[in-house]
Amino acid sequence: MNEFKLGKMISEGENVNVYESGDYAVKVFKPDAPKTVVFYEALMDSKVEETGLNIPKIKEVEIIDGKWAIASELIKGKTLAQIMQEEPENKDAYLDDMVEIQLEIHSKSVKGIAKLKDNLRAEIESLDVIDHIKRYELLTRLDSTPKHIKLCHGNFGPENIVVTDDNKVYIVDWIGASLGNASADVAKTYLKLALTSTETAEKYMNLFCTKTNTSKKYVQEWLPIMAASTLAKGVTSKEEKDLLFTWLDVVDYS
Repeated sequence: MNEFKLGKMISEGENVNVYESGDYAVKVFKPDAPKTVVFYEALMDSKVEETGLNIPKIKEVEIIDGKWAIASELIKGKTLAQIMQEEPENKDAYLDDMVEIQLEIHSKSVKGIAKLKDNLRAEIESLDVIDHIKRYELLTRLDSTPKHIKLCHGNFGPENIVVTDDNKVYIVDWIGASLGNASADVAKTYLKLALTSTETAEKYMNLFCTKTNTSKKYVQEWLPIMAASTLAKGVTSKEEKDLLFTWLDVVDYS
């Protein structure tokens, strides 16, 4: 096992901090992080790696200064979100690239990981900020959706796409991955994008629907379900919470 010496902090989060350590990125979990969460994340990354998708490869799971840590390949580059911000004139082209990357994800299937519908059902049932009528409506809507087994990222967005200096593309943050309906995954990304720009979110959804010959109404019908799922995970921003409640109350689309 390597003895990792933590260098510059790459990112700081509520539950984990990520540091450089030579050729590795070391994700250090907070002291109260359950062991099951750490190993589940390592498992998910390992499962996705087997599909051939370009993701940072996990090298080790160990304890550093009494805290669980996952060491993986250090990918140096910029996120697509950063690139879009630096090159607003090319934003539409990068949105197109983003959809193509997501379609490649959806082309994969993985054995032995959670089903998206099971996760969504549990999240809706646990949501205590809605009444039983709204919960019943959401669960009924969920139960009526087709059963698919496509690989869904679960938190796909430009901030989780890293582009290296030699233009290699890596997809990160797989802990929310599951098998399910691609349109549900797209609805989740739409909600993320809509938080900063409804125009960008609409362009993104239109691109997906055009490329896949999917009815926009079909994707939109997932929005209340994915809004409920996101609320169930915990939302810190009032702006995001207000937006999600707006989508939660939308029932029919023309």
